[in-house]
Amino acid sequence: MFRRYSRIVKMERVPNHEREENINTVEHLHTTDLNIEDILPQKSNKKQKLDHILSTCIKEDAMVALPYKLVSKEPLRAGLVVLQSDETIEADMRRLLPDSMELLVTRVPSAATVSSDTLQEMATVLTGAAALFPTGAPLSVVGYGCTSGSAQIGPAHIAALVKAGAMTANVTEPVSALIAACRALGVQRIGLISPYVAEVSARLIAVLAAQGIVVSAFESFDAPLEKNVVRISPDSIIDAAVAMHQAHQDVEAIFLSCTNLRTL
Repeated sequence: MFRRYSRIVKMERVPNHEREENINTVEHLHTTDLNIEDILPQKSNKKQKLDHILSTCIKEDAMVALPYKLVSKEPLRAGLVVLQSDETIEADMRRLLPDSMELLVTRVPSAATVSSDTLQEMATVLTGAAALFPTGAPLSVVGYGCTSGSAQIGPAHIAALVKAGAMTANVTEPVSALIAACRALGVQRIGLISPYVAEVSARLIAVLAAQGIVVSAFESFDAPLEKNVVRISPDSIIDAAVAMHQAHQDVEAIFLSCTNLRTL
């Protein structure tokens, strides 16, 4: 619909009586529903006036570009690839990052249910999602926000897929971050609480074992639907962690897995 043909950029060398007539015409068009197919083919008075406005009031060769300067220093900037189904990690990252660091976000298509197959499918669209970051914004680091997806696809493969689409030298994801945290803290035995179905949890446990991190206690909410994972109450998560700590005194740390869980 042709409703808002107001905001004339510049009027030049147009007699006053013509300006007033043009303004009246624009105001009339502003308040009238006009279909493009109806007005363009017709040699109506309204069409002629509209053509007159376009030809006399908006003159491309008469416009002068405003001066501007480009900033000389880019801010520290991180990118985050978020699952389509994730409702949590974007807000969490904005809380965790310092104000001096910008966060740009892109979304990757993901299934409504979590399984080994649906997680692996993300590998086929990850580069395309990373390519949607602004091309003029170099990224200091890009994070892929999916713990189970990182375990299934593999950190090295994820890094290659992201770098193929985004302008960054550094890529990280939750599994590599967990391994780094355990090594920094000297932790070798952890308890794992996840929302995943058995096959997805088993994959993560195997990946950690290969890095020398033993999962000596494991519990799951067994919630295959992402829309339910994000709605597991914080109290339920805390209760599960407290119960695990009381039942397994040998664990050195408890990992609350899944970026979609509300753990902060």
